[in-house]
Amino acid sequence: MHPSRHRLILLAVTTAATVVAGTLGTVAASAAAVGCRVDYQITNQWQGGFGANVTVTNLGDPVNGWALTWSYAAGQQVTQAWNTAVTQSGAQVTARNVDHNVAIATNGNASFGFNGSWTGSNPVPSSFALNGTTCTGAPPTDEPTTPPPTTPPPTTPPPTTPPPSAGVVQMENLDRGLVSVRSGSGNLVSWRLLGTETSGVAFNLYRGSTRVNASPITGATNYLDSGAAAGSAYTVRAVVGGAEQAASAPALQFGAGYLDVPLQVPAGGSTPSGESYSYSASDASVGDLNGDGSYEIVLKWEPSNAKDNSQSGYTGNVYVDAYTLTGTRLWRIDLGRNIRAGAHYTQFQVYDYDGDGRAEVAMKTADGTRSGTGQLIGSSSADHRNSSGYVLSGPEYLTMFNGQTGAIASTVSYDPPRGTVSSWGDSYGNRVDRFLAGTAYLDGQRPSLIMARGYYTRAVIAAWDFRNGTLTKRWTFDSNSSGNGAAAGQGNHQLSVADVDADGRQEIVYGAATIDDNGRLLHSTGNGHGDALHVGDLDPGRAGLEVFKVDEDASKPSSYFADARTGQVLWSTPASGDNGRGVSADIWAGSPGAESWSSAVSGLANTRGQNVGRKPSSANFLAWWDGDPVRELLDGTKIDKYGTGGETRLLDGSGVASNNGTKSTPALSGDILGDWREEVIWRTTDSRALRIYSTPTPTSTRIYTLMHDPQYRVAIAWQNTAYNQPPHPGFFIGNGMGAPPTPDIHLR
Repeated sequence: MHPSRHRLILLAVTTAATVVAGTLGTVAASAAAVGCRVDYQITNQWQGGFGANVTVTNLGDPVNGWALTWSYAAGQQVTQAWNTAVTQSGAQVTARNVDHNVAIATNGNASFGFNGSWTGSNPVPSSFALNGTTCTGAPPTDEPTTPPPTTPPPTTPPPTTPPPSAGVVQMENLDRGLVSVRSGSGNLVSWRLLGTETSGVAFNLYRGSTRVNASPITGATNYLDSGAAAGSAYTVRAVVGGAEQAASAPALQFGAGYLDVPLQVPAGGSTPSGESYSYSASDASVGDLNGDGSYEIVLKWEPSNAKDNSQSGYTGNVYVDAYTLTGTRLWRIDLGRNIRAGAHYTQFQVYDYDGDGRAEVAMKTADGTRSGTGQLIGSSSADHRNSSGYVLSGPEYLTMFNGQTGAIASTVSYDPPRGTVSSWGDSYGNRVDRFLAGTAYLDGQRPSLIMARGYYTRAVIAAWDFRNGTLTKRWTFDSNSSGNGAAAGQGNHQLSVADVDADGRQEIVYGAATIDDNGRLLHSTGNGHGDALHVGDLDPGRAGLEVFKVDEDASKPSSYFADARTGQVLWSTPASGDNGRGVSADIWAGSPGAESWSSAVSGLANTRGQNVGRKPSSANFLAWWDGDPVRELLDGTKIDKYGTGGETRLLDGSGVASNNGTKSTPALSGDILGDWREEVIWRTTDSRALRIYSTPTPTSTRIYTLMHDPQYRVAIAWQNTAYNQPPHPGFFIGNGMGAPPTPDIHLR
């Protein structure tokens, strides 16, 4: 239990509920005026009692200390509250701030929850007042709740949450992530070692009240409890200086090797041309949305008529949901008709950008987007789609959403803007709407949001900070600007983020070009656009990081291996046209460092580009799954172990499906639970659940959670971008690896 952790609040579903004569209906109080807005939502109801969630948004000057007042009309009484101190006198209720939410910036918000009692009826309060200012009325339906910006974003103001010390990276304050996976006739129980616990920490594991280990566990953070009953309850306790610490939260149970997270499938619809469509669960990400130390899942719903940019036609709306690991839906964002559906359009980022211990969610928005609390962006009646289904006119926005509630935190004009469609390489709307997104520690301490547009010709990247409840521009890189021309046409269908020059600040590896942390071009290989790249310590025998990339240009190398700092190509393969896929990782202990392979090239290359044997049967994703540090092959709904004579199947996902057509990628794969090995998440075939698989195999390798390695953590954030690619840490994991470097991190 973390003493600084915010208490878990009850979060509302898409519509608020109120009760009249015991009947559950759908209604929300959303009062707004100059000064404040209040969203009061009844989240659940039972005989004589109810739960409620309240979000107050400050539309005036910043406040430091607040009191929200309202009156009940039917005798309701508040019985228990969290994230606030509540007093009640008769019908009058006053909710005051607690220590961690004392300040509300302009356009910022504070959320709290409570349980109450009722008899007869439970109407929503008719009005609220913040520090004596009445919050009255509601925005007209067709007016923006968050108005489109009319002036350029200001420079970054002083942060609300002070940054960590120089050179120390802000990371998540995670819990143990304890999981119990059925393994033969026992249970493999595994848990997180934090990046701040690289020495001096041991563990005791308990089944119920019985300690199962004879002496404290000092090695790998897993334990095979042989002969234990399926469904046994486990907790783990750290041992520091011989003293046993508090127990963890109970283990999640993977009785059949997986955990199902129930989903709520959106209703289908039909396009203006009469085409019917339905929904499937698509890409996902994770973040600690409520500050309790465990991850929640953010999921994109893709309509069946989603389009590649090269394809004309209408698409259904894109929805983005948030779920707890037990399947409670926290909110749903409807991006509206003016955001087209497809792999290149909706790139969403989930990260704690302001350092308050709770993750935000960022994505491109437009007229008609509705937040998780029902707030409208722009006009609900505007329809900017042309007869071919493209959206080539109308305003474009970037919105940061509150991860707890789905409410709007800040909306600004999207940068880079659309401008003239044809200036991006064609006139019908293909290349203008090629979007990428990521997260990067540009100052070496706190994360910035990266939003980008274009890569076949012009490439533009904007870096944003989220501080004081507001998105502010850090810099914009444009290949059309003087000195940046070498980046034109160099982008991929994805990007990567890494500290390539070892200065403590991360760069954006934008295909064949790399943009420095200050928004200036660092270097470009000039080898052009491609579909996949990998950045990591691929060759531990040489200093620094390396890049392996495949290319499409028939006049350029089909793949190459380069120094990430300088862009110097260390080896390459001959041109062969469009080389669609490529992977680099240590998948075979018989060759030092990473092996690299691609669709258009025969064989498996070592770190010097020499062919060392049989090419794997897939060139897609990767996962650390079994007990050794050599990585496995993840493709479709299976995980294989590479061998010189063929693969060995380690996992066959049952009743699940991969995403993104022939790309066959998971919803998400990464170290989201348990020890340092990676989980994989697929949707069930009916999209009624996300199925999380975790390894049943013990390991003797002790590594802190990969989510406390800054390069790996931001890779999980950008994994959903366009052509999904697997994450890599900033240090080498593989055969013969040394001790992982201790990360210099500060936990929020």
